[in-house]
Amino acid sequence: MDDRMNTIAGWVLGAGIVALGASIVTGEIFHAERPEKMGYPIEGVEVEGEGGAEAEQPIAMFLAGANPGKGEGVFKKCGACHTINPGGANGLGPNLHGIMGQPVASRPGFAYSDALKSKGGTWDWETMSQWLKSPKSFAPGTKMTFAGLSKPEDRANLLVYMNAQGSNLPLPPPPAAAGDPARAAAEAADQPAAGDMGENEPVLTEQQAAKQPEGRVMGEGAPATAGREGQAKTKSE
Repeated sequence: MDDRMNTIAGWVLGAGIVALGASIVTGEIFHAERPEKMGYPIEGVEVEGEGGAEAEQPIAMFLAGANPGKGEGVFKKCGACHTINPGGANGLGPNLHGIMGQPVASRPGFAYSDALKSKGGTWDWETMSQWLKSPKSFAPGTKMTFAGLSKPEDRANLLVYMNAQGSNLPLPPPPAAAGDPARAAAEAADQPAAGDMGENEPVLTEQQAAKQPEGRVMGEGAPATAGREGQAKTKSE
C-alpha cells in the first residue's frame, strides 16, 4: 500500500515539474512587451490630437464679405459686459467706442489685467480677431471670462460693426493680392498682370500677320515694325 502511494505521489510531483517547465519555456518563446498605448488602432479613425483640422484662413479673407448688421447681432453677446456708444460707461469690460486701431489695454479709467497690459501692440484686424477667437489663449491670465467666437465669419461681422462705431480702419487687402505684389500693382493700375492674356485673344503666325492691312498688324507672330521699315528702306535705296 505504501509503495503504491509513493508511486502516485511521484507521478503527481513529476507532472507538476513538467507543467512548470513547460510554462517557463512557453513564456520565453511567446514573450511580448506591454504596449505603450493600450487598445487597437481602427483604420479611418483619427486619434485625438493627431492630424488636426486645417489651419484657419486669415481674417482678411472674411472681411470683404462681412456684414455690420449681422455684427450688431453678434455684439449682443458682448453687451452684458461692454458698451459701445460714444461716452458709454465702463462695465465689467471697457467701453468699446472707437476701439479699433487703438493701443491694446489703453482705455482710460479701466483696470486691465496684467496679462492683457503686457501684450502691447494695437487693436488691428488680426489682433482683435485673435482676441475675440479665444481671450484666454490670446492673453493667458486675462480677467475676461468670455469663451470666444470660434467662427471666423462671426468675428468678421463683429469687427466691421465695431469699426463703424467711432473707428475708421481701412479694410486689409485680400490675402491673394497681398501675397502677389505684381498682381496687386496691376490691379491698382487697372491693367492685367503679366501672363493674364485674354482667353480669346488671337495668336497669329508671321504668315497670317503679313496678310493684315498696314498699320493693323497684331498678335505674337507679327514682325517688328522697325524690321519692316528697314526692309522698305533697303528696297527704295
